[in-house]
Amino acid sequence: MKILVNRTAQEAELPVLIRDVKKYLRVGHNEENELIAKIIGTATQELEQFAQVALLRQTVSVIYLSPSPDPVLRLPIGPSFGDQPPSVELDGVAFTSFDFIGGLRPHIRWHAPYHDLAPSMVKIEYEAGFGASKADIPADLAQALMDQAALHYDGRSPMDTRSLTMSPHLARIGARYRGVSL
Repeated sequence: MKILVNRTAQEAELPVLIRDVKKYLRVGHNEENELIAKIIGTATQELEQFAQVALLRQTVSVIYLSPSPDPVLRLPIGPSFGDQPPSVELDGVAFTSFDFIGGLRPHIRWHAPYHDLAPSMVKIEYEAGFGASKADIPADLAQALMDQAALHYDGRSPMDTRSLTMSPHLARIGARYRGVSL
């Protein structure tokens, strides 16, 4: 099974305040706001990719090519709290005979008569994210994001490629949120 995922942010806002990151970095001047905003954006993408989460509300579009006939389909990005049920298409045809189970690791379960479905393509679009504002993001994820931003900020000088990867804090906290993949 091959999975294609596309995320579309609903807000253009950063998940942490630039001034909070600057304080964490011990940067006392206003000259580097644009640079730090880019670093926050990069660190956000790294955290979301590693932890398989959406920090701020996003629309997630996922396509499963040749999915297994399992009646449960795990969605790749969480959390999703079920405010709106996802839209589902099987081989290009709208499908509504499923239950949506939201939470940190959302999934879809086909209703009993459809347990043996074998479509060649499943397309699902749903909303994911902790909320619409910075205040909705768990504190440990915000801290991991700032730590990753610090790694990028401090690692601006030339260094070997092995030194600038992932902060230990991001790895530890991100692993708590990451879904298990087989």
